[in-house]
Amino acid sequence: GAWDMLKAYRDMREANYKDADKYFHARGNYDAAQRGPGGAWAAKVISDAREKWQSRVSGRGAEDTRADQEANEWGRNGGDPNRYRPAGLPSKY
Repeated sequence: GAWDMLKAYRDMREANYKDADKYFHARGNYDAAQRGPGGAWAAKVISDAREKWQSRVSGRGAEDTRADQEANEWGRNGGDPNRYRPAGLPSKY
């Protein structure tokens, strides 16, 4: 599961696409959770740690953290990550 999270993060950085953050959150959690309970656990631990760190460092605020966590949970619970896919994001992602 940790590798799925890392791949989604790397893809997000590579894509550098406006408003794609939530899609990559959902996709990383979805892919990790598809590996079973251990993958879902890893996704939750990584997501929670990232949001805790980001909320202190980025200055984006509680609303952005809440929205990120919503996307994380959506993907982790089997929701289609494409719900958060922005129009025009290259199909490679």
